[in-house]
Amino acid sequence: MPGYSEKLKKIFEKNKIDIGSKIRITTSSRTYEGILMPRTEGKDDIIVIKLKNGYNFGIKYDESIKIEKIEDALKKQEKKLQLKFDKNKPTVYILHTGGTIASKVDYRTGGVEASFGPEDLIEMFPEINDYANIKSKLIRRMFSEDMRFEHHQIMAREIAKVSKECDGIIITHGTDTLHYTSASLAFMLGNIGIPVILVGSQRSSDRPSTDAAMNLICAVKFIVKTNFAGVGVCMHATSNDDYCYINHPCKVRKMHTSRRDAFQPINADPIAKVWFKEDKIEFIRKDYDKKDKNRKIDLKDGYEDKVALVKFYPGFDEKILEFYEKQNYKGIVLEGYGLGQIPINEIDEFTKHNKNNFNILKRMAEKGCIIAATSQTIFGRVNLNVYSTGRDMQSIGIIGCEDMHPETAFVKLKWLLGNFKPEQVKELLVKNLRGEITE
Repeated sequence: MPGYSEKLKKIFEKNKIDIGSKIRITTSSRTYEGILMPRTEGKDDIIVIKLKNGYNFGIKYDESIKIEKIEDALKKQEKKLQLKFDKNKPTVYILHTGGTIASKVDYRTGGVEASFGPEDLIEMFPEINDYANIKSKLIRRMFSEDMRFEHHQIMAREIAKVSKECDGIIITHGTDTLHYTSASLAFMLGNIGIPVILVGSQRSSDRPSTDAAMNLICAVKFIVKTNFAGVGVCMHATSNDDYCYINHPCKVRKMHTSRRDAFQPINADPIAKVWFKEDKIEFIRKDYDKKDKNRKIDLKDGYEDKVALVKFYPGFDEKILEFYEKQNYKGIVLEGYGLGQIPINEIDEFTKHNKNNFNILKRMAEKGCIIAATSQTIFGRVNLNVYSTGRDMQSIGIIGCEDMHPETAFVKLKWLLGNFKPEQVKELLVKNLRGEITE
């Protein structure tokens, strides 16, 4: 009984309650039922149970509380599933990086454990076995907020390695930085002839509202039933369990902290809709590459570490820009206002800092730093020709990033500087290479 007080341990022992047992707790005002969880933090007189809805709930113990066992803890079953290769089915490789999508409840502890083997996946999501032979490999077990560009390189190289062995690849990924990774892989994996679909889930699989199964199943269906090639993102299109969007890797963004339809297309239409319960896939866009396993991947997985994404705000401190100047940064993506403009105009005694912004960026540009402008508004197109501020920005070499949202522009600039000569980067930054710019 890890984490619980000696008094509670004795009560649990007397009632033959173990971690993972289903219990009923009756207080003076309410009754709660759930699976007894181990304590990992906080006071040792708080009883933690996992409710039916998947949430953990803590109840402070006192002498008036009644605790009863409803069911014994379930024992973990040994794997009995034996997979057989079916030559009539396509093969899908699932590469895991972490996130909640490959997790399930361990009823011995009431906690959530990650499962990465093909047998585990098919036990959790048996429908995928109807569509394809499943292979799987663990790349990393990590939260997506810890992801770095080195991990993008690992993924890209592994995709290139296994691409000849399968008909499509799924990357399971935490949702918080999934759209950075999708854009990064789109740039790194040039000329790829099979589909690579990133999948995540907003709700863990121990909750009734989980989106893990639908997102994964729709991704598998899309891979085996269409002729799409390239990188895509498969997530809920609406808050209902009706269909998923396949979104463009450079034109999608996480737009909500918790909704199941958090991933929405930005300045573009989704590529396709994949219905969950119906045998139906509808392409919305026609401008996608077609499958061709004979195509050789043009793997360019370099990146430049010294690239920054800088968000402007009223009262912006120019010392932030001075830091990047002193550190000899090779590129900066400015997240400006409206059409892309930033504070550079000195109009009174309070706006001298604005002029400093201009002078610092001018010096950096003269030393070869490539400076790109995007907009905080997310939707719409940057246009530095409308206002005098934008024209002044252009006069010192700042480049408007068309309709790329800031994260895509940041990823693209890091990738360009890591793979091309500086004189090529300015030209390629505003050239549509992977569908990141809407023509």
